[in-house]
Amino acid sequence: MAEPQMMKLRVDAIQLRTAVGRIFAAVGVPRTDAAFVAQDLVLADLRGVSTHGIARLPIYVERIRRGVVTAAPQIRIARPMPAAVHVDGDNGLGFLVMRRATREAIVSAAQYGIGIASVYNSTHFGMAAAYLLQAVEAGFAAFVFTNASPSMPVWGGRTPFLGTSPFAFGAPGGEGSPSIILDMATSVVARGKIRRAAQKGEPIPAGWALDAHGCETTDARRAYEGLVLPLGGPKGSGLSLMMEVITGVMSGSAYGGLVGDQYRDLDKPQNVGHSIIAFKPDLFLDRTSYGERMDDLVARAKACPRVDEAQPIQMPGEPEAARMAAQLKDGIPLSDDDLAMLREQAKLAGVDPDLDTLRKD
Repeated sequence: MAEPQMMKLRVDAIQLRTAVGRIFAAVGVPRTDAAFVAQDLVLADLRGVSTHGIARLPIYVERIRRGVVTAAPQIRIARPMPAAVHVDGDNGLGFLVMRRATREAIVSAAQYGIGIASVYNSTHFGMAAAYLLQAVEAGFAAFVFTNASPSMPVWGGRTPFLGTSPFAFGAPGGEGSPSIILDMATSVVARGKIRRAAQKGEPIPAGWALDAHGCETTDARRAYEGLVLPLGGPKGSGLSLMMEVITGVMSGSAYGGLVGDQYRDLDKPQNVGHSIIAFKPDLFLDRTSYGERMDDLVARAKACPRVDEAQPIQMPGEPEAARMAAQLKDGIPLSDDDLAMLREQAKLAGVDPDLDTLRKD
């Protein structure tokens, strides 16, 4: 087994965003767009979702260099109904495509109470919570869905057919309660965690995955070449199938095992589909009543008897928000491998991000 990574230093989030943004800009992503991509990647690290953070930078940049991702996409919007938009992502970075789709859905929701955007011709969009936060910060509740490359069997099958497509929901809190930010894979674990474990030579827990022969394994490399298991058996499989219908079949994107793998299919577009449904949380009640009821719901949930009195009950998204607040203050921990990757990518892009200035003293 490989030696565990040693944390070298904590880095300032703002400086890290600047460094990452410069790398994307150097490969042809417009500066404003590059800043948005960097913001979303660093946001994932700030919230502790390192599988969707800067660790993925190399593959996004590589796909742009190979011409299978459009650096400066011409995103096109069609409006089949007043509250609905159909978004052609022009094979751009999913961060940019979904950010635009979310903005369009929010505009519709502001006017009609609810707005839906369906996206095709896109790519991996990172952390689903980023778009929930975009909606919640604008005062809206939202569902966010995406499909993904096949890595999970349909229930009863033994070959990859479904993606570990996230189910995500966000809603603003009341005056005294946090926003609810639920972002979960439809598999037992996000596939990115298995990929990260394989890269580091670490084992994974039993029950996460099967190898290519359909046998349970704790070897992350074998698991990454095999199948991730669905969350809750047929329930997780059913939720992922729902994503294929909503984000694949209905959007016009790839579906049913045909979404490209960003790591393996380096010669063709992914054609990922996304969807967002944004709506006013006070659509049926006035805003004051909504806030009071949210405060009551959260307060009573947190007051439930606990299994471990030392562990407080938290709402979905609360641990990530607390981690983000702490890391904005103290810095994001980067390993030697992370720093080496940034240096290599900066060199390949022909930029000098001056990584020594990232240190959070």
